[in-house]
Amino acid sequence: MTRFGYTLMTEQSGPKDLLRHAVAAEEVGFDFEVTSDHYFPWLSAQGHAPYAWTVLGAVAHATERVDLATYVTCPTMRYHPAVVAQKASTLNLLADGRFMLGLGSGENLNEHVVGDGWPAVDVRQDMLAEAVEIIQRLFTGELVTHDGTYFRVDSARVWDLPDEPTPIGVAVSGEKSVERFAPVADHLVAVEPEPELIETWNATDGARTIGAGGARAIGQIPICWDPQEERAVRRAHDQFRWFAGGWAVNADLPTTAGFAAATQFVRPEDVSAQIPCGPDLDAIVDKVRPYWEAGFTDIALVQVGGDSVDEFLRTAAGPLLEKLRAAAG
Repeated sequence: MTRFGYTLMTEQSGPKDLLRHAVAAEEVGFDFEVTSDHYFPWLSAQGHAPYAWTVLGAVAHATERVDLATYVTCPTMRYHPAVVAQKASTLNLLADGRFMLGLGSGENLNEHVVGDGWPAVDVRQDMLAEAVEIIQRLFTGELVTHDGTYFRVDSARVWDLPDEPTPIGVAVSGEKSVERFAPVADHLVAVEPEPELIETWNATDGARTIGAGGARAIGQIPICWDPQEERAVRRAHDQFRWFAGGWAVNADLPTTAGFAAATQFVRPEDVSAQIPCGPDLDAIVDKVRPYWEAGFTDIALVQVGGDSVDEFLRTAAGPLLEKLRAAAG
């Protein structure tokens, strides 16, 4: 059965609002909740960037049923992988085993703040692979010393661990990254509904099979529900026109000013062609459909616009979930 989740967008809401949204999303029936882990919003119009891990700790305490995950954390620059292992384990204890650590190679927007520059994509993938190795070793509870290409760890141990190691999902975007991370990750994370990602993952030696083998494929899609379609289009263009750039562009831009400049010629109709806008729930279902048809087991929705989230969760989310589950089967 396809599971549907809600995204706690740290770029568009403050910490107390995110906590309220998390509780409401659980009450309305979402299966899981993921959170972005950003130091900057994409655009200044979004206006927020609280610390995701503090928010998740509060969410773990305030919720009872929903699974939780980072979507995604970069464990290579802003955070050292030894610190990521510690905080992921602590969070999973607070969540009673409901937490998955979602990892990725990061974006310049968030990682440049520590002043270490921005490596080429191949280097970032190498750093991520080494970081995953360190984190998994620390998840065993053993004393770890590591002298690698990118990271040193000196006699580190995570003392507070859940009964079972915290599962790790890794963000992938193509055949090369799938083949590299499928053997070491528990779950696949991706933002494009490409069936080739699932097929390559399942065909990779050492990978857990998605679905039957217990691995999950977790996707994400923005929507902009609103009773008024015109207002939804305006809001999506104001706050989410960066989405039109694609991963290759979005990973490298360093500031909100850079995203504003890169998207200055993106029109409202360009955004609404990618993001379903307005009150039509069936149109939203049609946009989400390619994910489960591609083989994704979990799909997280992003409601665009922090000021619209309360109304969305109160009036539209329940009926939308019913339609999504009926369509997905």
